[in-house]
Amino acid sequence: MIRPEPMESATYSQASRLQAAGLMPAITLLEQAAQQVPLPRSPQPIVIADYGAATGHNSLKPVAAAVDRLRRRTRDDHAIMVTHTDVPGNDFTTLFQTLADDPDSYLHQDPATFASAIGRSFYTQILPSNTVNLGWTSWAIQWLSRIPAGAPELADHVQVAYSKNMEARAAYTRQAATDWHDFLAFRGRELCPGGRLVVITMALDDHGEFGYRSMNDALVAALKDQVRDGLLNPDELRRMAIPVVARSEKDFLAPFAPRGWFEGLTIERLELFDAEDRFWSRFQSDGDAEAFGARWAAFARAALFPTLTTALHGGAKDPRAAEFIGQLEAAVAERLAGSPESMRIPLAALVLAKRM
Repeated sequence: MIRPEPMESATYSQASRLQAAGLMPAITLLEQAAQQVPLPRSPQPIVIADYGAATGHNSLKPVAAAVDRLRRRTRDDHAIMVTHTDVPGNDFTTLFQTLADDPDSYLHQDPATFASAIGRSFYTQILPSNTVNLGWTSWAIQWLSRIPAGAPELADHVQVAYSKNMEARAAYTRQAATDWHDFLAFRGRELCPGGRLVVITMALDDHGEFGYRSMNDALVAALKDQVRDGLLNPDELRRMAIPVVARSEKDFLAPFAPRGWFEGLTIERLELFDAEDRFWSRFQSDGDAEAFGARWAAFARAALFPTLTTALHGGAKDPRAAEFIGQLEAAVAERLAGSPESMRIPLAALVLAKRM
């Protein structure tokens, strides 16, 4: 899975604060799922899987809510095992520091809850079959497993949703369909009968809108300025592509047609909605355009810049990498501060259930 490692825990935390805006509706769904799933008898532990955990910031409140709801249904000494998963290059050190030190960590609320982590892509099987009672994933499955084989370079944009290259867009769409199929198939194996998985991810709205337009426009303009100024060369810019694809309602439903089941799973709930742009809400309150631009630029730095850096001739270890990142963040911040506007953030929340 091509998911970037966080560059710094501070900037990744900034990204997580924005992403948390879409979590509350999904946390409610997770609490409901925790109330419904069948529970194993002690001493077999109740297993919660967190798919795509990153540094754990977006996992704390959802998992804490799930643990609280599960604990109401079972004895205080019935063990709950939380397994956080992500790609091998993930910053697992920061993940465990977050779990140990953050006051919102579920480890502080329940002494019979235990944490572990697995470094493996969720486009493969991660956990033994029929072992997961409750699953959670947020802001993760929009990252493709790879750049589509044979896809042409985007050339005109770093985000395929805003590229005019229809061949490239079709290739990315096919890869997204394959990845969604694989993600579902392996979760269908891992979930226990009656188990549930709650998904929060980027989506296309009813009009096919990807969102984040002004941020993406600012990013591309800043990259072109770097080519003009000689920091980047045109070949490096042409190679830059962010392998993120938002899916439509039709895309989410496709593997389940025509019977409504796929690999033992069914969609119990699917909701598309726009999350709050918390940075815009803050701007409306304080009127600080520079802070607005800086917050969105920090989000882009944490979420997107690591992927862009791999296109440098020397990759992330290129001698220009620090200058490239610093200039890009400053330029994006300046452009967004010069013309602040609310960002569209289309999301999807799904609840998947495994057949009994």
